[in-house]
Amino acid sequence: MSTITRLQPEARLTGAVVHNGLVYLAGQVADDATLDVEGQMADILRQVDALLAEAGTDKSRLITVQIFLADMGDMGGMNRAWDAWLDRGNKPARATVEARLADPHWRVELTGIAALP
Repeated sequence: MSTITRLQPEARLTGAVVHNGLVYLAGQVADDATLDVEGQMADILRQVDALLAEAGTDKSRLITVQIFLADMGDMGGMNRAWDAWLDRGNKPARATVEARLADPHWRVELTGIAALP
């Protein structure tokens, strides 16, 4: 039987789940919803780095990422934070869509899957 490890469990979800050599990230949103989309995305990416490190991996091992924007007009700001953070030699598959997020103050949400080394 393979183990399932749950990282940063909360009342309704777990920040990440590790199973069969993969790390599944829950939807990550900014801790500070007053930031603009670029600031929110940078905050989210900091959280992703922390979750991946806790799981024993890093952004170079991301396989796929899904980004949800409250407004596609925010694509430029989101991409500025993404481009500053991205491991250029190991870009994940990525999809970006417009979606209504759970809190109207959130501009962006990210989820994804990474491999363990």
